[in-house]
Amino acid sequence: MATLNVNGEPFSIDVDGATPLLWVLREQLGLTGTKYSCGIGLCGACTVHIDGRAARSCVVPVSSLGTAQKVVTIEGLSPDGSHPLQRAWTELDVPQCGYCQPGMIMAAAALLETNPNPSDADIDAGLTNICRCGTFNRVRRGIHLAVQQKRSRGTS
Repeated sequence: MATLNVNGEPFSIDVDGATPLLWVLREQLGLTGTKYSCGIGLCGACTVHIDGRAARSCVVPVSSLGTAQKVVTIEGLSPDGSHPLQRAWTELDVPQCGYCQPGMIMAAAALLETNPNPSDADIDAGLTNICRCGTFNRVRRGIHLAVQQKRSRGTS
């Protein structure tokens, strides 16, 4: 039995401690925005935040998480899709197939927490997620637009 704080809510789950967080999120909690792709932590489709840092949930065993650690999924980033990155993604039509985009947005959100005005080089170095459709240029534009919109609204 484990207790996790996911998107601000406590959840008690009965799973083997070696179970990857990804499967707990998807199968036990029904949070299917976090995607499975490679299963070995390379592609980033399963990116979530653990205590504000981007983490590949497919390689994070549930037993490594304490009850005080906060997990945020794409569903918890903003309940209504109003996060600046989500708005920018929509405005610029960033995704092609869209499968990797929840992980991409979560990685971008973590990047913006540590670097609120990243250059293209910063984005390239900070986002190691893979998009098979090749939307990397649109992802960069989306991040820059989100920064611009946050600045014009005076929000942090």
